[in-house]
Amino acid sequence: MNFKSRIILLPFLVLLISAFDLSAQTWDFIKEQDGIKLYTRKEKGNILKSFKGVMEIASTMEKVSNILGNVRNHDWWDENLREIKVLKFDENKYFQYYLIYKVPWPFTDRDLCVEATISVDPANGKKTIAAVPLFNVVPEKEGLVRIKNYWQKWTILPMENGILRLTLEGFVDPAGNVPSWLYNMVIVDTPLKVMRRVKKFVQ
Repeated sequence: MNFKSRIILLPFLVLLISAFDLSAQTWDFIKEQDGIKLYTRKEKGNILKSFKGVMEIASTMEKVSNILGNVRNHDWWDENLREIKVLKFDENKYFQYYLIYKVPWPFTDRDLCVEATISVDPANGKKTIAAVPLFNVVPEKEGLVRIKNYWQKWTILPMENGILRLTLEGFVDPAGNVPSWLYNMVIVDTPLKVMRRVKKFVQ
């Protein structure tokens, strides 16, 4: 193989290796509770785990989307929220928000600035709401630990007979002084609590 051929093949090999790494990060089933299947996964390059919850409910895309994809409807969100500010909202497309979380003593309260993008797959009607950290918009504040390593994704997939499959995936590094063993021990509580609340509001 000549030098030119190696140059052409190199990008392809890099993509192939990357795809293999992603597929190798499989989800581990933990348990099923209240009709919600819960999984965790080791994040590459991190000692913390990501989470996933899956459930099916009888509802409409419009009703569920108004809960998950409308940042102004946040009554069902985490009970530990101390403050929430909507920074930007473009219905069914994009939104930004800022959160402050109450954290039990002896840990320090956390804050997080987020942007979320909404997309729909025309082939199967699946709606995706993907959220990542938003930087350089809200200054960091004294007395709060800023969460910077975070992602979350909701998918709403229409099934048959008026059933929707909801999937919540996510990862958050709480930063600061929270032990990794404690985080990984309680991580399945996150999707379970959130999806219970969604089910309650939908029904």
